[in-house]
Amino acid sequence: MYSQLQIPRRIIIMCPNHTGKGHSLAIMSQGAWATPLGHAPIDSPLAAALRKNFPLLTEDADAHRLEHAIEVELPFLQARRPAFTFVPIALGTAQFEILEKLGEAVADTVQAQSERILIIASSDMNHYENDTITRVKDHKAIDRILALDPRGLFDVVMREEISMCGFGPTVAMLTASKRLGATSAELVKYATSGDVSGDREMVVGYAGVIVR
Repeated sequence: MYSQLQIPRRIIIMCPNHTGKGHSLAIMSQGAWATPLGHAPIDSPLAAALRKNFPLLTEDADAHRLEHAIEVELPFLQARRPAFTFVPIALGTAQFEILEKLGEAVADTVQAQSERILIIASSDMNHYENDTITRVKDHKAIDRILALDPRGLFDVVMREEISMCGFGPTVAMLTASKRLGATSAELVKYATSGDVSGDREMVVGYAGVIVR
């Protein structure tokens, strides 16, 4: 998916908090993350602006320490653009109003910057059901993402019990994107783990979507 994008110098990455550790709205504002491809520095000025616009964000490295969702994104970004700065945000809340307010604050922060900023929501789709069920559930969620409908995504995930781990980051990303003027979304690729493993009884779904 990243091969279809011009990666800018500054990035905001939102992910779920799989571990339950730390604060439910956790940001890091200092330092750098190490990957096999080198260090990815945190964008401290952008993080400070986000915290100013959304004071519920809490400085908390513990929420990120054992969380994998952002660190697996970084090497792909480094391969496409070796020099960038980013802001990591881990979300452990499932309250729509908070996710919506975060998305609005992200949009307001991005709009105030002089440079283009990429907003990434990291998520798998449905987990550990058979391939047929997973594909049906996933496409119900994907339809709402393609419609740029954060409330609809939230509602369908809850109603259909779709175990999309990063629906919170995706709700916030969609909210921010719409506020920034996004008008379209493209499904780049959809697959399940069964497409690789051959095991169709217990799969995880994956989707790459670009919002413009």
